[in-house]
Amino acid sequence: MTSTRQGAVEVITFGCRLNTYESEVMKAEAAKAGLDNAILVNTCAVTSEAVRQARQAIRRARRENPEARIIVTGCAAQTEALSFAAMPEVDAVLGNEEKLKAEHYRRLPDFGVSAEEKVAVNDIMSVTETAPQMVAHIDGHVRGFLQVQNGCDHRCTFCIIPYGRGNSRSVPMGAVVEQARKLVENGYREVVLTGVDATSYGADLPGNPTLGLLAKTLMKQVPEILRLRLSSIDSIEADSHLFDLIADEPRFMPHLHLSLQHGDDMILKRMKRRHSRADAIAFAEQVRRLRPGFAFGADMIAGFPTETAEMAGNSARLAEEIGIAHLHVFPYSPRPGTPAARMPQLDRALVKARAADLRAVAERLQAVHLASRVGTRQKLLVERNEMAHTEDFTLVATPGMKPGSFVEVSIGGHTGRHLTISAAAASVAA
Repeated sequence: MTSTRQGAVEVITFGCRLNTYESEVMKAEAAKAGLDNAILVNTCAVTSEAVRQARQAIRRARRENPEARIIVTGCAAQTEALSFAAMPEVDAVLGNEEKLKAEHYRRLPDFGVSAEEKVAVNDIMSVTETAPQMVAHIDGHVRGFLQVQNGCDHRCTFCIIPYGRGNSRSVPMGAVVEQARKLVENGYREVVLTGVDATSYGADLPGNPTLGLLAKTLMKQVPEILRLRLSSIDSIEADSHLFDLIADEPRFMPHLHLSLQHGDDMILKRMKRRHSRADAIAFAEQVRRLRPGFAFGADMIAGFPTETAEMAGNSARLAEEIGIAHLHVFPYSPRPGTPAARMPQLDRALVKARAADLRAVAERLQAVHLASRVGTRQKLLVERNEMAHTEDFTLVATPGMKPGSFVEVSIGGHTGRHLTISAAAASVAA
């Protein structure tokens, strides 16, 4: 969760980088509408815990700001609009499309209306285009996030997000280039391309450009970008242009975050994922042949319905075979309305235990990765909390260093969570 303020409008953001990006659009549109003394809560629906945290934040916001207008939006608001509208702390609920337009902030209802009157949420499946949203600044971040795609055409059995975001739609390539130029003009030298299913980029555009081609075009058209990253990708959709970038473009960072979800083929089928265990291993091997030392992050779900101990072990073994440096583990969370919620469920205690076991594997793999970087020289982009990331997205403590600066340092050790810099002075990187 992050919280930022612009004038009399505060935005509390949960969830993904796309939400972070859209929160900047929301602040600008709310200001354009003349909204005053308001708190916008941009929710996430990926897990029941994310929804619970949003409700908790709403109640806290009301206690601390009794006179403010509280407006709830985001994926959880899109999928559970009436339940949020029924909260006495909430003054209005906007859908994922409505939150990006000033006109909807101008039409907010008066206090004291019914739950139904509080809601302005359309049928997200009827949205067929994603308008480019021009964002010049990402508050609190030294990396510039850039939306290239929204929605998802796939229907993984555990996932509610397509019902919060709609079907896949892409931002035209020219608009992405224009937005990237605006970001670098405002001082951003690292750009992260974001989307709900970013690797499906371009299927709905003339000529069917791909995410890899878009990234190549950005590298050529906006040479001031020093670092380009992708948010989470579906490796089965990787194209030849993306492999070209991995092999030949040093400004394309040597790190990808993979949407793996599981390491057992039967569970992957029950999830309706489109890759197999072998596909994931082959992708990682191909990437590392093209660029040795490449690092991977990944998402995995523990305790999916029907998962046996052997199946859970296959997830751990897949993480080990690939050598996942940054593994995010999610205990399975049944989302109402999804097919997986109707499957035979595991006991919640067992789900939590499986997640704890997989997190232990994640911590061990992270320690191995960190140890492999000790004694190396690394180029960093310093962030605002006295931390930084290497090119392969490894976290480094940078006490006293200026946020937004690029530096080159010697790595002296690690804490098990992040790298530490040796006593030798850091130098400014080119």
